[in-house]
Amino acid sequence: MASAALNDDDIITGINVTPLVDVTLVLLVILMVTASYVASKSIPMELPHSATSESTPTTLTVSIDKDGKTYLDAEAIDEPDLQRRIRAAHRADPETRAVIAADGRVSHARVVRVMDLLRREEVTKFAFNVDPDELAKPDR
Repeated sequence: MASAALNDDDIITGINVTPLVDVTLVLLVILMVTASYVASKSIPMELPHSATSESTPTTLTVSIDKDGKTYLDAEAIDEPDLQRRIRAAHRADPETRAVIAADGRVSHARVVRVMDLLRREEVTKFAFNVDPDELAKPDR
């Protein structure tokens, strides 16, 4: 039986293309997902001007990492500069909104301080960024 396995001199007449098809399909899915994301944000065009158009409100993203360090639109910032930037954004657009993304390990007081800072600068429309998968998990 062992000698039969060693005498495998037959001509290969077929190629197994199943792994090739699997890899191709995975690459196609990745291409479709990334292409729709990239194309929606990077198509260069000259938009027409209108005197009666409505603008979308400015949205600020305030992030707090696990060490309590604050970021505004992914840029590290200290509290006085954060307050100045929020005030400037609110002056430019009174409908300014904010999204607060805080690490779950950051202290509650730190998040409340950022909320209070937004309210003092009259940015009262804000939301919290959460992981939707965590919301779907049942309580323990």
